[in-house]
Order: sequence, then C-alpha cells, then structure tokens
Amino acid sequence: MELSSALQNVFRGKNAFNEIIEVEGEVFREHKNRRTVRITRDGKGYFIKVHRNVGWREIIKNLFSLRLPVLSAENEMRAIRMLDVLGIETMKVAGFGERGHPPAWLESFLITEELEHTISLEHFSREWKTHPPDVHLKWAIIRKIASIARCLHERGINHRDFYICHFLIDLRAADARDGYEGMHLYLIDLHRVQMRKHTPERWIIKDIAGLFFSGMDIGLTRRDLFRFIKIYSGKPLRDALRDDQKFWNRVSHRAITLYKRHFHRPPSIA
Repeated sequence: MELSSALQNVFRGKNAFNEIIEVEGEVFREHKNRRTVRITRDGKGYFIKVHRNVGWREIIKNLFSLRLPVLSAENEMRAIRMLDVLGIETMKVAGFGERGHPPAWLESFLITEELEHTISLEHFSREWKTHPPDVHLKWAIIRKIASIARCLHERGINHRDFYICHFLIDLRAADARDGYEGMHLYLIDLHRVQMRKHTPERWIIKDIAGLFFSGMDIGLTRRDLFRFIKIYSGKPLRDALRDDQKFWNRVSHRAITLYKRHFHRPPSIA
C-alpha cells in the first residue's frame, strides 16, 4: 500500500486498508463493484475509487459478452503515470493499495487529489449554443483536445470513455492575450484506458466518435470540426479529408448513431 505523506498521517496502522475502502464521504459514483467517494482531510479534497472483488461469476458473464471487467484500480494508476510521461495533464495519485487473489478476489483502491477550481468541459460549454464563447478560447480548447487525442492514439493508448465530460478545465492561468496558451485541461476517469504498442483503428474510432457525440449540442460548427480534423491528423485539411475519408466517415456515422440512440433524434450538426 502506498500513501502520500499527508495521508499517512490520516490512515495508519494495520487497519488502514479497511479504513480507506470503508470511508464515509460524498458518494460520486456507485456501480456494481466500484465506488467513488470524495473526502476532505486537513482542508484538502481527495477522491477515493474503490474496486471490490467481482467473483468468477461476473468475470465469466463478461467474457461471454466479449467484455473484460475492470478488476483493479491499478490500471488507472498506470494510465495516470503514462499520461504524466506524455505531458498530458491529469489527476495526481495520492494513494494506491491492492490485496487479495487476482483476478476474481482482488480488492484495490486509488486515491487522487481533487483538481481544485476546475469544471467539466460539458458544464463549461453548456451555454455555448445560445451564448457563444470567445472564439479564440473555443479554438484553443479544440486544439488542446485534438493534440491530446493524437498523442494518446499515436502512443497506443485509447480512453474508451472519451467524452467532453471527462475533461476538466481550469482557466485561472489562461489569458486571452496569449491565445489561452496557459489554459489547463485535465483528462480524467482513466480506469478503462487500454495501453498497447499500437492502437487498433476500431478503438480510435470509438474514442473520436464518443468525443464528437458528446459535443454535438454545444453549438460547434463544421469549421470547428474541420479544425479538429486538421490538428488531429497533422495534415492540411484537404489532404486529411481526401486521404482519410473512410476513417472520418466511420467516425461520423458512429457518432450520429450514438446520438440517435441516446436522444431518439438526429443531431442538428449532422
């Protein structure tokens, strides 16, 4: 078990692991064997993600559905460390622990420091359709997200839940005079991240389509989408649309299908 120096003073002794996985706090998410709780200690906020054992029955059921359940918090910890290496802003680990016998009887936790003064991009952009933001700010966000996506996929990483709600924005250090280059954008919720030598195209399409789907109701224009395509592909737009036409058609089709399935109507941007 690993804990930051600040948390070593909070959770200590032979029962520290039990105290952490049973801790009371503000429950943010609870799903089957996973639970996310926010706590405050010594004036600082933390998020604790607890993964309880799933048992062989759940594992076998998922395998028959051609899915593999998330069995441990270790995957997210490894993803955080990889993003740090790549220079992509994300959560900061404050603690990790694991016990039991993998894969069915494993328990684990991950503690991350709260990202203060941030808001999800989903909430930040909610009024854009009726109250458009500074266009340079919007372009800076598009540029940042496209660069993050390109970096991940080029390094064999895919997120699997690549939606705008999983980007947290902090504009305190941003300045319109420098084109918002000081803007901080954090990628979170990495527990389902996959890391390989090369990212299969179907997982790339899933990531980008999820991103497009989640941004369809915030007032983006086709010009905004073309800006993303140009930065993500690293090519002049004309070349990207010509050389990768099949790829972007598949992305568009999947994003629109997701939207129709979720909202039971076609998106206005389509």
